[in-house]
Amino acid sequence: MSGQDTIDDTTSDYDRLETELVAQDRDASRVSTADIDEATARRLVGELVEDDVVAPIPDRRILVHEPSSKPFESITQLAVFHRGWTAACDADEEAE
Repeated sequence: MSGQDTIDDTTSDYDRLETELVAQDRDASRVSTADIDEATARRLVGELVEDDVVAPIPDRRILVHEPSSKPFESITQLAVFHRGWTAACDADEEAE
């Protein structure tokens, strides 16, 4: 391009805007795990125990996430892990 055309060309601006909008959409569709407080974690883990997704091991004071076989000492860490694990499984199903 030459002369006035290079000044009026907004292609790179449009490309940057599109890239930013796609990134924002991707961020909005991701599952947030940072917002799990202790009460929410206890409720979620209680439901997972009832559904046999989590097995408590009282003598070792741990909880085992059965589908992944991962042990946890913290209820909050288990709840965050399960949310991320579920999101990853859902994303894999959507990709297929």
